[in-house]
Amino acid sequence: MEEQLTPLDATFLELEEGDESAHMHVGWAMLFDPLPDGGTPTLAQVRELLDERLQLLPRFRRRLSSPRTGRLSWPHWVSDPGFDIANHVRRATLPAPGDEAELLDWLGDFYSHRLDRAHPLWETVLLDGFADGGWALATKVHHSLVDGVSGNSVTTVILDAEPDPAPGSKGVLEAFAGEAEEPEHEHERLAALAGAARAGVDTVLHPRKLGGLLDRSREVAGLLIDELIPAPQTSLNVEIGGGRRMAAVHTSLAEIKQIKNALGGTVNDVVLAATAGGLRDLFEARGEPLSEEPLRAMVPVSVRRASEQLALGNRVSSLFVDLPIAEPDPLLRYRKTVAASQELKGGGQARGGEALVELAGAAPPAVHGVVARIAFTPRLFNLTITNVPGVQATLYSLGAPLRRIVPLVPIFAGHAVGVAAVSYDGEVSFGINADRAKVPDIEAMRAGIERSLAELRGLAADAAAGEGRRSRAA
Repeated sequence: MEEQLTPLDATFLELEEGDESAHMHVGWAMLFDPLPDGGTPTLAQVRELLDERLQLLPRFRRRLSSPRTGRLSWPHWVSDPGFDIANHVRRATLPAPGDEAELLDWLGDFYSHRLDRAHPLWETVLLDGFADGGWALATKVHHSLVDGVSGNSVTTVILDAEPDPAPGSKGVLEAFAGEAEEPEHEHERLAALAGAARAGVDTVLHPRKLGGLLDRSREVAGLLIDELIPAPQTSLNVEIGGGRRMAAVHTSLAEIKQIKNALGGTVNDVVLAATAGGLRDLFEARGEPLSEEPLRAMVPVSVRRASEQLALGNRVSSLFVDLPIAEPDPLLRYRKTVAASQELKGGGQARGGEALVELAGAAPPAVHGVVARIAFTPRLFNLTITNVPGVQATLYSLGAPLRRIVPLVPIFAGHAVGVAAVSYDGEVSFGINADRAKVPDIEAMRAGIERSLAELRGLAADAAAGEGRRSRAA
């Protein structure tokens, strides 16, 4: 059975085709304690468990009908008759001593390589060699297959809510097993395919329409750009290569909530403000002038409905949030970040971005590819920052507790840094993905995020103490 890509799914294929430096996969590294009896699982155990549970996510057994997008039609997801779980799940060992530094260096190399479009677009590696005797599953999935916000991937299908699940359990996604991944009505799917085919044929018969659609889509994309003051040019918005390096910051979710409760805002605002502090430290370490013009972060926003929780593909749009990195006062920097974020929530930016992609999707891929490149240009934003809320309870795989998740968001051409934050079981982990050659000083940004979080914790404690004094006085 064939299934057509959505316009946004196709965008990530086109961005990758447009620049060799762009690797459009999202990623997660899940770190586990040793198995109940000690040690790590065998490769055969992991493969068997995944192979059994992928029936919940059949698209992970499908490949693209063509490795490239075409001028008149997009590829489809088609069954891969040669699918073999062994081609997607392998084993590797960290170099000694097997601490987080070795893990992050290994992940940087793992994420530096594209997925093979001749096969289903995902890969998982069972990692051993950790100093504490634990193990990990490192995964990358092409952004055209999953949006990174829903979390429906091989990273969740392998997880259980208890250490000893019932025989035949399908894990934490079992609750959604009844939801259809395919369109609800077959005639709707056929109508959609027929409509796409008619659009392609119409353009062939009337080639002048291609030029008209191209001009109109450029105009619409230009309107989006003109609505925003262009993002400032920085040392993070340069031509990049294919190599990646990773850094990570871990903090308590309870402390982040204490910050937002004391200072106002949301958990996402704390993530944005902490990242702004990290960027400030990076620029100062580079001796780069801190312009009063704020940096602009592209922040993905889920538009997925409750009924779509098991559906794959992308259900996201974007907001563009200004980060006041030139502000030296951490409290003022936080308040300005909160204000910028709140101003956007009542606006139509997310709806506008979604509508732009959908409009371009009505045109052939030759037009859509132009819009995709415009919509993700460095002129619009300086970096991507995404925050994914996770399960606040311990999950398991093969009986071993999942202790930590290190996330990855892809970086687009002309963007040297991206930040992903994920909360899980009381902890928030920041994953910093950077170009290996252009950001050798990633440690300055990592340390800056940690320092910024410490400043915000101190400000929150002061605010709480002041409120306590006022309450006692009253």
